Amino acid sequence: MKIPKRIQPLVDDGLVDSVLRQLMSGKEATVYVVQCGDAVRCAKVYKEASKRSFKQAVLYNEGRKVRNGRRARAMEKGSKFGREQQEEVWQNAEVEALYKLADAGVRVPQPYGCFEGVLLMDLITDEEGFAAPRLNDVSMSEEQALEDHLEIMNYIVRMLDVGIIHGDLSEFNVLVDEWGPVIIDLPQAVDAAANNNAKRMLLRDVNNMTSYYSQFASQLRGSRYGQEIWALYEAGLLTCNTVLTGRFAESDKLTDVNNVLGEISAAREEYEENNQRILELEL
Repeated sequence: MKIPKRIQPLVDDGLVDSVLRQLMSGKEATVYVVQCGDAVRCAKVYKEASKRSFKQAVLYNEGRKVRNGRRARAMEKGSKFGREQQEEVWQNAEVEALYKLADAGVRVPQPYGCFEGVLLMDLITDEEGFAAPRLNDVSMSEEQALEDHLEIMNYIVRMLDVGIIHGDLSEFNVLVDEWGPVIIDLPQAVDAAANNNAKRMLLRDVNNMTSYYSQFASQLRGSRYGQEIWALYEAGLLTCNTVLTGRFAESDKLTDVNNVLGEISAAREEYEENNQRILELEL
């Protein structure tokens, strides 16, 4: 196909050999399948702010650090240079998050850099080599839903453990390959410690995923993974190896955090003991 104008500089620089086809066009970017030497990858071309329909971007930008003082001042004033810098921060947020999350053990596409508003990354494929489907196009058994939901919850924990909240996580931002779910679309990734909307966004991410998987596993309805994760995070007890139970009891006392955490700990111990009994019976 004809090479899009935004990708032409990558072809000129030898980063991309050819554009095979358009994969999808969304609210923030258009994604193309490209040939890079022997590898087939994705080129995500970000739309300009005026053409991007991502709502309330200002909420996601809160807390993002800009080290260069001149750039920060320009962004605050909203000058032309400032708007250009804001766009660069928005685009670089995704590639930085991808590298950080991959190191944390979260399944995300491998990035290869962001060049003038074009992000190069791995193409996630199914067993037959075709582009992997989005989660919203996948049907599954109850057992598979429970397994994949727990995996996503663990990914959310690993993300938060390194200070990141997806901020727009849903069945439309998860791909499914032969090994399970892969999280995508992270330009709006939130700094959990610096954004005042962090808790609300985390709870929304968790609720979106739980609601989707509960279509196939009804026992997930009523679970409270989001509240459990956030309570542990606030108390400084969340780690990448945290075992979740999906249970959480609200405290009647506004400051009785220890009591709430004690109930979470007791529920986790009960959960682990039950699993141990099951393993012993199977043996």
